[in-house]
Amino acid sequence: MRDEIMERIAGRQATVGVVGLGYVGLPLLVEMARTGLPALGFEVDEAKAARVNRGDSYIADVESGTLRELASDARVSATTDFSRLSECDAIIICVPTPLRKTKEPDISYILSAAGEISKSLRRGQLIVLESTTYPGTTDEVLLPLFEATGLRLDTDFLLAFSPERVDPGNPSFRTDNIPKVVGGCSDDSTEAAAHLYAQIVGRVHKVSSARVAEAAKLLENTFRAVNIGMANEMARLCYALGIDTWEVISAAATKPFGFMAFYPGPGIGGHCIPLDPHYLSWKARQHGFDSRFISLAEEVNSRMPEHVCQLVADGLNDARKSLKGARILLLGVAYKRDIEDVRESPALAIIERLRGKGAEVRYHDPYVGEVRLGEDGHGGGAVDGSHGGGGDKGDEESVLRSVEMTDEELCGADCVVVVTDHTGVDYARVARLSKLIVDTRNALAKESRTGGNAHIVKL
Repeated sequence: MRDEIMERIAGRQATVGVVGLGYVGLPLLVEMARTGLPALGFEVDEAKAARVNRGDSYIADVESGTLRELASDARVSATTDFSRLSECDAIIICVPTPLRKTKEPDISYILSAAGEISKSLRRGQLIVLESTTYPGTTDEVLLPLFEATGLRLDTDFLLAFSPERVDPGNPSFRTDNIPKVVGGCSDDSTEAAAHLYAQIVGRVHKVSSARVAEAAKLLENTFRAVNIGMANEMARLCYALGIDTWEVISAAATKPFGFMAFYPGPGIGGHCIPLDPHYLSWKARQHGFDSRFISLAEEVNSRMPEHVCQLVADGLNDARKSLKGARILLLGVAYKRDIEDVRESPALAIIERLRGKGAEVRYHDPYVGEVRLGEDGHGGGAVDGSHGGGGDKGDEESVLRSVEMTDEELCGADCVVVVTDHTGVDYARVARLSKLIVDTRNALAKESRTGGNAHIVKL
């Protein structure tokens, strides 16, 4: 059966289904179609499916022109009819894996997708999970679910895990040039899944099991979380000592071996780094293992929004102003530069804390038109990429809309906080017109050396 699937893939006869058309799924669907494989996307959101079918991309890393061409040639299509999973020879699951309020893994989206696949599972299908999850999910959860249909691994279907590695907004690394790690629940599964991904990427790294592949993904992002945590702790120490953190890191980075530069920030955000270490530490607890590095890094990183607010308060205090009643302008609310994603963005926690202290908070972000704060102040955010042009709280208490970065806005702010260092912002102008700036990204490094009217406080 493995050979049959691989032959269909090589002959461009295999239909590839992608379940979940978000930041991971849609670019993957497009790459499969570009290689000549018929690509069918599955989405619960009817509006997203309709946009894919008319070639209207809602993901920045997928150009509408490319999607439109593929859709018009019937090489890409999307549907909300999950019974059509039976048409697919390979099915790739790319659904979210959030955390519960208890910081435990929530694999309900994976289970929902797997349930739909089970309803139409047939002989000759390859299923690959890409959603980040704890080691053991593929063979402990999905395999028994699929075999409960009466079909058997290797005899009837193949099952593997290959972690997604997308970096939204990164022009250098896209789906087609990032190496893929593949681990199957059997040798045949590994070989078939590796063959599938070899159609779209230059390098596929095969590992001995799905568990290894699952653990590798968690290690990648836990490595980043722990090292960012160290950089953040160093930043707080340097602030206490009156030392420039960024100069310290720049000096250390001149060492050509044994050091890798990580940089501090206002906190960590996105769909991976804030969440994935919790999947690993949760699995560790199931085996009686205390992952202390992971817990400590999470503690340090989660305190950074509070530290940023303290920097604002200290800066205002030096200017003989109170945080209560102060007008604060945040530059950037996306979790990283030049994208529209606000998932887990530290800006949301900073806004909550500043407003809780009585500050009037406004923000400017060329990519994020509005953010909707939840009851706890951390909510997600409706993101349309356009400016709302409104005031500090929009039409409702829970809504903030982006304001234009006018001269009046900069001059009128008691403090400007650089939370996201979008490249399109004129930071020289910001330094010239602002009174006080808290720079959490070292975006004004040049301006702090060459002058400007603002008093600049670095993280």
